[in-house]
Amino acid sequence: MKTSARNCFEGKVAKIVEGAINDEITVSLPGGKEVVAVITKGSTKRLGLAEGKDVLALIKASFVILLDDAEGYVFSTRNVYAGKVAKVVRGQVAVEVDVDCGGLEMTSTITVPSADKLALKEGAPVTCAVKATTVVLAAKK
Repeated sequence: MKTSARNCFEGKVAKIVEGAINDEITVSLPGGKEVVAVITKGSTKRLGLAEGKDVLALIKASFVILLDDAEGYVFSTRNVYAGKVAKVVRGQVAVEVDVDCGGLEMTSTITVPSADKLALKEGAPVTCAVKATTVVLAAKK
C-alpha cells in the first residue's frame, strides 16, 4: 500500500480493550516494540480487528513530538520511544528528523525554531511521543 504517512509499521493486534465509544488497540511490532491506537468501535468492527490480525499502524511525521531530557518524566501519551537522532534534514520552514528507537525507525517533522531549541544533531538522544488517538490502523480486506 502506498501512503503519505512517513511512519508505517507492520504488526499484529496483541490486545483490544473495548470502551463505550472507542477501543484501545495494542499492536505488537517486530523487535518487541508496541504501538497503541485509540479508534472508534465502528472502526474496530469495520476493520475486523481481533487478536492476532495483521495490521498496519500509520503515523504522520507531524504527529511525532520530539523531546529531549525526557527520562525523568512520565507522559500521558501511551506511545513513548527513546532513541537517537539518525538524520536531520533542514528546510526553510520545517526540519525532518529520523530517529532510531532501538529497531523502530521513526520520522518527525518539526518547525525550524523547535529544531533550533532542541539543538538536534546526529547521535543526540531524543524521545518520540505519539498520542494514541493520532495512530491510524489499516487492515487488508
